[in-house]
Amino acid sequence: MNEAIRERARALGFDDCRFTTAAAPESAPHFQNWLTQGRHGEMAYLERNSPKRMDPQRVLAGARSIIALAVNYAAGPRPSHSHHERAPARETGRSATPLPSQPASGVIARYGRYADYHQLLGERLQQLVGFLNGLGGPGTQSLWYVDTGPVLERDLAQRAGIGFIGKHTNLISRQLGNWIFLAEILTTLALEPDEPEKNRCGSCRRCLEACPTGAIKAPFQLDARLCISYLTIELKGPIPVELRPAIGNRIFGCDDCLAVCPWNRFAQTGRWMQQHSRQALGRPDLVELLSLNEAQFKERFAGTPMLRAKRRGLLRNACVALGNLGDVQAIPALQKAAADPEPLIAEHARWAIDQIRARTATA
Repeated sequence: MNEAIRERARALGFDDCRFTTAAAPESAPHFQNWLTQGRHGEMAYLERNSPKRMDPQRVLAGARSIIALAVNYAAGPRPSHSHHERAPARETGRSATPLPSQPASGVIARYGRYADYHQLLGERLQQLVGFLNGLGGPGTQSLWYVDTGPVLERDLAQRAGIGFIGKHTNLISRQLGNWIFLAEILTTLALEPDEPEKNRCGSCRRCLEACPTGAIKAPFQLDARLCISYLTIELKGPIPVELRPAIGNRIFGCDDCLAVCPWNRFAQTGRWMQQHSRQALGRPDLVELLSLNEAQFKERFAGTPMLRAKRRGLLRNACVALGNLGDVQAIPALQKAAADPEPLIAEHARWAIDQIRARTATA
């Protein structure tokens, strides 16, 4: 039965499909300790549904197996240079290298440059669940999730053998690198579990050294409150002033810890996700973004993960990026943003103007 499911999953576009039991993740105590330390920040939902995350039986009573799935979204070689790679170095005592004089464009994390993976994978998971329940017959129950369910998906994926959790706390596949979306299906079917994957980071510390804000406090220990992905997407209020310079020109997420991973040398271009690529999201014009009203924002980013940031969050991020880039030509747009009815945008626009003027004064 496993091979039939695996074959169907691959036919639907999944790059890997493996199996594990529905037992509680071994890392559950570590997850609870992480919550206790408050390292999840404002992501209250993680604490609210933590009992389910630590026990799959609370998610699907009678579950006997979990199917872990992966989809590769690697887009080819990483660019050799980008503005955000020249953001101020942390904890080195050195002054930041001046940002180059180039168009005021922002950087979107690689996964954000596709159609929304929740919808894309969800449609395929529904088909796979139908196939699975057909194999099991009457009474079979199966429940699928893609990044939205109360499960510790990286832990389950490691136990199923999809990959191993790296020091940056993301999953790494020996075959796919770490440019992967994860999904899982809990089912009452009893399926033969695959062998778990073991950690293969060795002595490598590239991800820790690459993190612009020091969010990876130690190997396998992430403080989400410092992570640029959290700051630009999950955080709904002001970005802490002391962290703004390190954001560089990133406006949605951050790929730095993923991009430096040596296991990416095995990554191939995603065979299925490439047809859902949104090329226009490669280098968005930051000044143009500041001109978007609510309706224009929704139209521009419809069907993409970018909607999660909302207009107020994305324009907040664009202001920070413009302040870091230091382009005086952006001041008129920022002055207009400083009068935006949304206080969050206005405050960050004023900060950006001050940054640009201070840099100009000392040039």
